[in-house]
Amino acid sequence: MFERHKGGDSAVLVCLDFGEPDYRDGVDEFVQLVESAGVTPLNIIEGKRARPDPAYFSGSGKAQEIAEAVRAYEAPLVIFNHQLSPAQERNLERIMQCRVIDRTTLILDIFAQRARTAEGKLQVELAQLAHIQTRLIRGWTHLERQKGGIGLRGPGETQLETDRRLIGIRVKRLKEQLATVQKQRTTQRRARMRRGQFTVSIVGYTNAGKSTLFNALTKSRIYAADQLFATLDTTSRKLFLDPEHSVVLSDTVGFIRSLPHTLVAAFRATLEETIEADLLLHVVDVNHPLRDAQVDAVNGVLQEIGAEQIPQLMVWNKIDLKGGEPAVLLDEYGKIQAVRLSAMHGNGLDLLRSALVDLMSQPSEEN
Repeated sequence: MFERHKGGDSAVLVCLDFGEPDYRDGVDEFVQLVESAGVTPLNIIEGKRARPDPAYFSGSGKAQEIAEAVRAYEAPLVIFNHQLSPAQERNLERIMQCRVIDRTTLILDIFAQRARTAEGKLQVELAQLAHIQTRLIRGWTHLERQKGGIGLRGPGETQLETDRRLIGIRVKRLKEQLATVQKQRTTQRRARMRRGQFTVSIVGYTNAGKSTLFNALTKSRIYAADQLFATLDTTSRKLFLDPEHSVVLSDTVGFIRSLPHTLVAAFRATLEETIEADLLLHVVDVNHPLRDAQVDAVNGVLQEIGAEQIPQLMVWNKIDLKGGEPAVLLDEYGKIQAVRLSAMHGNGLDLLRSALVDLMSQPSEEN
């Protein structure tokens, strides 16, 4: 029988290089993720492999090296910057004698910490249960044993079967509650469409400055911080661009590379604000060394949720960090392609408002 360890708030981190060109930057982002979860990194174990080991992911030799680091630092937790199978987690925990989690579990934990609204909490719980369900398949041996439970199961039902059944019941209930929220959002969107209200959704890689831009434009006070996934819950406000033009502006959850599919599925109701938008403001940290890869990651999620056809206006943010000047960038046909600005200091916000007015006016000019 094998019981899982509880874990803690400090960890040994594991990052393996499988030949990715942006491996080093991925390690830096992983450390940010860990710190965003409130976990203190004790040590980073790195290595190179051609492919994951089926039993230990890292290979038995590297697993022993990690176990030695766990003992040396008295670490209660090991976090892999990769997706582990249930069997790999089980095998690693037997060697490490501490809790072992993967990147997906880490991101789910951050989302659980940051969810503020009732809808956000429902979405996170649904994603967590979807992930746990995969862990109950060939997962932990202690769940396979027969166990008494008054009123919970019939004769011969194992603890594993009970866990699956109870999780299934809870998942069904959560989906019903989220369906109700989805209907409410649909009703609100239809009302805006009847009024002819132009809608704009802010999208972007996590920590690109989306919430800071939203606050600067709408004079709101939604939480914004220099950390990954600072905000999760979608917020919408009416934004007056000039005396004749206004839009409904929505701030959405940030994206990241290898965003767990369970999260994308659970947040679909929220992300439908993006799917139904007339225009996407794609906010990018102009100074980030991997900005092009981050843009591709965001566009990948947009394609996954069916929003790849919605027009985008690129917003090159954080120009103040390197002394850049606000500007509107045009393509070869003279159409607005991007706006350079600093959401933190407000430089270039007037250019963005003017660009939005111009883009709103284009359809009526063509018809």
